[in-house]
Amino acid sequence: MDKLLTIKNLTYKKNQRVILHDVDLSLSSGKIIALLGENGAGKTTLMRIIAGVAKNYKGTVDLAGSTNEAERKAKLSFTDGLTGFSDSTKISEIVKFYQNIFNDFDTNEFEQLREFMKLSLDMKLSQLSRGMREKLIIALTFARKADLYLLDEPFGGIDAMARKKIINSIILWKDPKATILISDHFVNEIATLLDEVVIVKNKTILEHKSADEIRSHHKSIEEYYEGLYEEDDD
Repeated sequence: MDKLLTIKNLTYKKNQRVILHDVDLSLSSGKIIALLGENGAGKTTLMRIIAGVAKNYKGTVDLAGSTNEAERKAKLSFTDGLTGFSDSTKISEIVKFYQNIFNDFDTNEFEQLREFMKLSLDMKLSQLSRGMREKLIIALTFARKADLYLLDEPFGGIDAMARKKIINSIILWKDPKATILISDHFVNEIATLLDEVVIVKNKTILEHKSADEIRSHHKSIEEYYEGLYEEDDD
């Protein structure tokens, strides 16, 4: 399996505080991988560094042969929070922006995803509930034909039934060669999708294992993950 993402000796500080330290991580193509860790562990920061949003880090981040941040951005799709748009912006206007900015944005794919999410092009951001906004972000993210999809807590505001439908459909929305790195609190709900699990703890990567290896020890992904954190409490 080809290596898609390679991170070496990554350290990141913000306001003189170490957020991530000596991170080494290698991900292959065609995988669905959970990025797990307690709140504040550095999961979002790691995704923002990979996505080229967080800068001034030490170490190297190589995505499909590109270490340049602009080149990496062209090869990945990140669940952006739409913070750059005003509340009066219509979904149709956001789609036009994505069409102009991203050469790999597939309008037909977005239309199918938009209908699946039951969103109207005329809706303004101010009219969207948190769950509807997250559905829009997921649709925009998967409408791009990327090598790597970074999903940072994508389901928090989506109701249980809709969340289940979306999770079950994710595997259909990505190219078989693409990789998804997903950070999520609903571990049991995404467990059946997973090929690998990456655990962030103590500002670095504590574990990186295949999901099958974890299951072979008769543990659920959630039990394995929680067990690693409970060791410090004993």
